[in-house]
Amino acid sequence: MGTSRTNADKARVLFICTHNSARSQMAEGLLNARFPDRFQAYSAGTERTIVKPHAIAALAQIGIDISHHTSEHIEKYIGQEFDLVVTVCDSAREACPFFPGAVRTIHKAFTDPSSDGVTDEEKLAAFGRVRDEIDAWIRESFGDDGALT
Repeated sequence: MGTSRTNADKARVLFICTHNSARSQMAEGLLNARFPDRFQAYSAGTERTIVKPHAIAALAQIGIDISHHTSEHIEKYIGQEFDLVVTVCDSAREACPFFPGAVRTIHKAFTDPSSDGVTDEEKLAAFGRVRDEIDAWIRESFGDDGALT
């Protein structure tokens, strides 16, 4: 792990969710921040919307800036090759069970934090919980001894 890889040498990972507004965005940001020497992550949705401010804030709490991210539609990535495509919500798995150009596709569902909480503080706490679940999964799965390395 002592040598730095070029972008061409990095494994390409695409996270897909319905709206590309929270879970897939956080997964992209977390993987790029945790393992920048080995992976290049992207995210997209089956529908294009906006990146939720609470997702941006939840990652900012742990020093990761995704404020520059935009919501992308999966069509942007059709024709590109990915080492791994991960659907992070059940509806995305149903809408996109197969992604052309994917060497491997897996499903790892995370709870949608968008519907939790009424106040801003409660919503941010919900996004923080999901961020921590995604972060733990990424560290375990993509780390040195992980199954997806």
